[in-house]
Amino acid sequence: MHTAVGEFTLEFWKEGRTHERRSGLRGTVPGFGEVVLTAPLPLEHTPGSLVSEVRGPSIPTAVFETRGIHTEATDLPTLNGSTLRVGDAMVYLRRNRFGLTHRARALRFRYGGDQYLLRAVNRKRFVLVRRADDEDAGVTLTARLSGFGGKRLTVRTTGRAVAADISLAVLFAGVDRAPLTRSGAVRAALGRSTRLFAESQA
Repeated sequence: MHTAVGEFTLEFWKEGRTHERRSGLRGTVPGFGEVVLTAPLPLEHTPGSLVSEVRGPSIPTAVFETRGIHTEATDLPTLNGSTLRVGDAMVYLRRNRFGLTHRARALRFRYGGDQYLLRAVNRKRFVLVRRADDEDAGVTLTARLSGFGGKRLTVRTTGRAVAADISLAVLFAGVDRAPLTRSGAVRAALGRSTRLFAESQA
């Protein structure tokens, strides 16, 4: 079902203690009801990986997972060594790591017969586009994280969205999107190296 959503906002939440602590963003999306992002899931439940997950009664569950030694030096799953699942489908991701512009470095993938593109605007803003085709005019979701630590997500929707659009836009708020910009990729690499070195000396 295609729905004119307009703008919606999700707010920060957290619950539990220590190893069982969960946190993320939650709120109500017009036409789709409650949406909850957990970013990341408690590490005790996902050994060796970092996982962010979106759930809601009217959207497909979406999961973004990263595996590898670099997960020890980051707080959210990254675009490197990652997998994306939407519902029961595994989604193949592709991007040009050597692209010179934000658009060239954008993440591209296909789900449910639709072509998607995720590009960064800056560290706290990103755009998810479901491309138009012969049957659909497509949709653009412009997302902005605000507040200390990104504790509020505001998404503006242009066009009529389907449930998967909502799942994906919210999910990518719980992913380290730094590699989508050249400067972000450099900062992220330096930060991971420094953190891994510090932990190796502890």
